[in-house]
Amino acid sequence: ARGHEPEPEPLDLERALMGRLRTETKRDGVWNVQPQAASSAVKSYLCPGCGIEIAPGTAHLVAWRTDGIMGEAEDLAARRHWHTHCWKIRV
Repeated sequence: ARGHEPEPEPLDLERALMGRLRTETKRDGVWNVQPQAASSAVKSYLCPGCGIEIAPGTAHLVAWRTDGIMGEAEDLAARRHWHTHCWKIRV
C-alpha cells in the first residue's frame, strides 16, 4: 500500500507571474523590462516617470536599455525602477 504523499505547496501566483524578463520597444529604443514582485521589493526607489518614491513592498518594474551604445554591462548598471503605471504610459 502507498503511504500518504505530502500535500503540494500552493502556487504563489504573484511570484510565478512576476520576474519574467521581456523586451519592449519604446520611441527611444528597445528596453529589457522585468517585473519586481512586492515580496521581493525590499528597498525604496525613485520612479523616473513621476518622481515619486516606490516604497518597499510595492510591486513595480525594472527597465534597462538593450541597445545602448556603451554595452550590456553599462545598460544593466543604468537600470531604473518604475511604477508599473508610469512605465505603461511612457511612450
